[in-house]
Amino acid sequence: MRTLVRLSWVELKLFVREPMTVVFSLALPVIILFVLGGVFGNEVSQPGDEIVFRGVGPMTYYVPAYLALVVASVCVISIPTHLAGNRERGVLKRFHASSVGAWAVAGAELAVAFVLSLVSGVILLTVAALAYEFDWAASLPKVLGVLVLLTVGFAAFGILLGAVLPTARAAQAIGMLVWFVMLFLGGAGPPPEVLTDAMQTVSKFTPLWHAVRMMQDAWLGLDAGLSWLIFAGFGVGSGILGLRFFRWE
Repeated sequence: MRTLVRLSWVELKLFVREPMTVVFSLALPVIILFVLGGVFGNEVSQPGDEIVFRGVGPMTYYVPAYLALVVASVCVISIPTHLAGNRERGVLKRFHASSVGAWAVAGAELAVAFVLSLVSGVILLTVAALAYEFDWAASLPKVLGVLVLLTVGFAAFGILLGAVLPTARAAQAIGMLVWFVMLFLGGAGPPPEVLTDAMQTVSKFTPLWHAVRMMQDAWLGLDAGLSWLIFAGFGVGSGILGLRFFRWE
């Protein structure tokens, strides 16, 4: 346990020294929130209008969606890049020589991901509250619980990418590609109602689509249904594969 705590502290300090982590984890989701707020405004659909944004105001829709997005930003871009970079620099090899197990490395990455996701989420909520009017969460403890689950699932996926991709540059490129695809198809970009039928079908195969549903439904006091099981399966599968293919050098 002491090894995990010390390793997590070291990893956190290394993470915040990387400009890409700061940009994608803290700044980019807030910037995109402002862009979409400027595009879609904050008017609720009126009776007789086509139902968009699940029948709530755009900001009530996007704020919880972007809580899920900031977790994906940390875990899908930053974790694989950092992990693959540590392998390139021989850091993981030295960890292995010091009898640090793969579980400890994965646990440290998860701890850092949770801290960064929580900080980024607080920043997002603070900025959104200052700039927009929206309905607040029906249950903050439930929202926090969903945040923890999303962090575990997306961190497992990030560790899998970091385990199988050979270099930090490759991990960064693939992570950004996956992140942008999820952004536009997973419900955190254009509202799902404006997507074509084919794109809506594809979107349901992205983990962010289910993560957004889980966070939004926790925020609105609804039930995300099968999204809980689907995302849990995604996280467990990613974790198993990540540890199975984890390479020290």
